Amino acid sequence: MTTTANVADLLANHARQHPQQLAVAMPTARGSDPADYDRTSFAELQQQSDRLAAGLCEMGVKPGMRIALAVPFNTDFILWVFALLKSGAVMVLVDPGMGRRQLLRCLEQVELDGLVGISKAQAVRSLLRRKFPKARFNVTVGRRWFWGGRTQRQLLARESSEFSPFAAAEDDPAAIIFTSGSTGPAKGVCYQHGNFSQQVEKIREHYQIKSSDVDLPAFPLFGLFNAAMGVSSIIPRMDPSRPAQVDPEEIIRPIQQWQVTQSFGSPALWEAVGRRCHEKQIQLPSLRRVLSAGAPVPLRVLQRVSAAIAPDGEMFTPYGATEALPVASISASERLALADRKAELGKGICVGNRFAGIQWKVIAIDDRPLEQFSQVEEVRDGQIGELIVKGPVVTRQYFELPAQTAVHKIHDGDGFWHRMGDVGFLDEQQRFWFCGRKSQRLQIGEETIYTVPAESILNDHPRVYRSALVGIGQRPEQRAVMVAELWPDKACQDEAEANEVARQLLQHVQADPLTASVSDVLLHPSLPVDIRHNAKIFREKLAGWVTSQLG
Repeated sequence: MTTTANVADLLANHARQHPQQLAVAMPTARGSDPADYDRTSFAELQQQSDRLAAGLCEMGVKPGMRIALAVPFNTDFILWVFALLKSGAVMVLVDPGMGRRQLLRCLEQVELDGLVGISKAQAVRSLLRRKFPKARFNVTVGRRWFWGGRTQRQLLARESSEFSPFAAAEDDPAAIIFTSGSTGPAKGVCYQHGNFSQQVEKIREHYQIKSSDVDLPAFPLFGLFNAAMGVSSIIPRMDPSRPAQVDPEEIIRPIQQWQVTQSFGSPALWEAVGRRCHEKQIQLPSLRRVLSAGAPVPLRVLQRVSAAIAPDGEMFTPYGATEALPVASISASERLALADRKAELGKGICVGNRFAGIQWKVIAIDDRPLEQFSQVEEVRDGQIGELIVKGPVVTRQYFELPAQTAVHKIHDGDGFWHRMGDVGFLDEQQRFWFCGRKSQRLQIGEETIYTVPAESILNDHPRVYRSALVGIGQRPEQRAVMVAELWPDKACQDEAEANEVARQLLQHVQADPLTASVSDVLLHPSLPVDIRHNAKIFREKLAGWVTSQLG
């Protein structure tokens, strides 16, 4: 078999070499013991995804057609990801947590050729068929009601025959994955097959992942990575769109039962798991590698998780974005060593060194499009600027959003750079320090205040769980306001106490030169966070609340 840029080839190769190895274990409704899991081997995953892909092709699906995938994160989700890749269709993935109106807007924008989805999703598509006039190729995962199309059961029951998967070139389209929309309207990121294959390669090499690993993926994309790397996946019983609401026992129990060796989850998930392990003195000795991304990971999370896993294990916090992932990584031990020296206080968060194959530069902050690299002005090490990156995992464009593509891409000969939208600096070891989003920086006259360094000053107060810096008004005459969420056990009992605490916190931040320009500190019961990782503070939404509070 000739290997192409299609990551489905990696699944086929591993299935031939290790057909009986466990690929996916999915808990059933019966219980939580390993005996109550549905198990799928790599041979079964390969054969069933082949049948589904062949069924799509027989239905008339052609390479390049856009097919949305609306299936919960389970074995069926992983099957369909590979089936769509094998068929050559462009799979469209939208985070269901963004809400029905936004989700429908994204799907309508893409002009779908079809939908693979559970019964509820197909019912919505059928009832709103005018929004999706081209969606002719539809497959129901589960029971089909009043609409047409095939079912997954029918496609899997078809006679097995020789099937040749789509032989993808590096630049063939593979997927449209929508951003979470936490800092603006959700945008469809166009993935090529080469992006996926390079992601798998870079992640496997950097973290030395082996096919003998057993992973508990708490984020759907890792279901794809695991199967492509020959790693067994134990699906947790949770809603991946609401990781902050996870029952930590549903993560801890399968790790212990299945001797899980690695796991990926959002900072909010590891906050819950780390707290439970700390409170109950739970150890997870099989867990040797923990990954967490999507938002800055608090030091307390790094400390608690590191204390619970194998003594020679490590927690890592990879850095990137939907448009470019992975870009950099740092270990918990390295960040905790920085914390011991208070190195991050008032400076930002160190996200580590870049992955192999990634180029990066920090350039002067500019809100205008930069069409050519000749327009770029690099800044010296240690100076805060905007991060741009280049490499094989970096996506080329947004789906039919030329203006947004122009804002975020810089042409450089035959290649291009992606503007991450993040500000920070490179230190003497060429590690990037994240100081916040470019769009969220504050300007007060000649002074620029960056969110993450400023928030670290308030977060250092023992009563503060987390905080957010918000700018009211227009640059360069903004008003700097900090919003604090207190630890639950340090919450205020009445309005008088709340006013006194806010006054003390304002004194705390105004005593530091970095935050001396802050005019107000407000208390908030629970800061709004992003829909995907439940950890990134939604400052744009918070700004409206601040305005209403200040009148």
